[in-house]
Amino acid sequence: MTGPRSSPKARDGGELLLVGVGTMGRPYLDAAARLGVPVRAVESEAAWNSRPAELAQRFYRVRGGREEDWVGAVAHAVAERAPDGLIAFAEPHVLAAALAQERLGLRGPSLHAAVVSRNKALQRATFGAYGVPQPEYLHVGRIAEARDWMLDRLPVVVKPLTLSGSEGVELVKDAAAVDEVVARRADEGEVLVEEAVDGPEFSWEALVRDGEVVFENHTAKETTRPPHFVELAHRCGHRFDSEAETPVQALTTGVLRALGMRTGLVHLEFKVGRRGPVLMEVAVRTPGDYLPDAVGLTYGFDLYEAVVRLSLGLPVPALPRQPVRYAATVFPTAPPGTIRAIEGEAETLAHPAVVRVRLRKGPGDTVRPLTSSSQRMGHVLVAADSPTEREDALKFVRETLRVVVTPTGTDSRT
Repeated sequence: MTGPRSSPKARDGGELLLVGVGTMGRPYLDAAARLGVPVRAVESEAAWNSRPAELAQRFYRVRGGREEDWVGAVAHAVAERAPDGLIAFAEPHVLAAALAQERLGLRGPSLHAAVVSRNKALQRATFGAYGVPQPEYLHVGRIAEARDWMLDRLPVVVKPLTLSGSEGVELVKDAAAVDEVVARRADEGEVLVEEAVDGPEFSWEALVRDGEVVFENHTAKETTRPPHFVELAHRCGHRFDSEAETPVQALTTGVLRALGMRTGLVHLEFKVGRRGPVLMEVAVRTPGDYLPDAVGLTYGFDLYEAVVRLSLGLPVPALPRQPVRYAATVFPTAPPGTIRAIEGEAETLAHPAVVRVRLRKGPGDTVRPLTSSSQRMGHVLVAADSPTEREDALKFVRETLRVVVTPTGTDSRT
């Protein structure tokens, strides 16, 4: 489908191809419009009817959800006309974009970085060769093959190779749980089994240009308790003490080197355990959970626009190194059941530190046990002038935004 054509002047910055839009990718289109950059976009069948047709010259429909379907749609788009820059939004888009970037000589993370980032077992093998601190692990074709290994190293974590958002990740604590998970996941195929690292979880968001870090942020994470570790809040602008700062920097530098990272956005997750920082996994695409919004509020610039500039080789203004505010995303929770009402939404939005309240569920919807981030009911974005004020705002949100749920046979309020 075609939209309004850009003026000849708009072509001065080149043309961008965005792979995947949905809801969280739309700021890329807004940023391109501000820069006067024409955009074409590749979009999924599921999001096709809600695509922002007015923000792109043309959309290409992906008729399927496999990575091969995205590769075909991107190949069609670049065969029609080679873009000057190409951005992959989410995990299923990374390989399709990297193949086109490599073929056309466009700026991007590198095909090596893209392939390694898409498979947790490839990450473990690659980073182990480069001496990056990471958990002890075993990659097996069937989980039953790891039974003895797990029993010797309890507790352990079981992970699928390619999913994201905590999907399929679970802690296995004792021998009985080993037998249960082996039986339940017997037909899953390849999995990664790792030693469980006990310690707080963080992420590192970085903009990289030709292998050089031009911006970085650390995010402190809050998750559900085991076994699934679903993220409940992200606090941007975290600062490590002097003792932890050096090994954290060594970890991030080592990961970039092992990846062969060239240009783009990196999202790296790690824990700080008794051995110091230990890599969990890395992605070379836009982080989820509206983290770019929170990062931008924390440092006072538009992260999406910076990524667009990097992809097109446009000048990137000097980026800040210190927070100007302290933002966070928080995800409301409720016990399993049927939502009867959501209370306090207007009061929450009226708080001076609350930037946005966006809920995906409402009265009549079902709340299921929280085992992955896709099951969360929405998010609240806050930004405050200090870490203390941010904590006060998060406390206010959690006390004020109340999800009233009716479990089977009873009423409950959280």
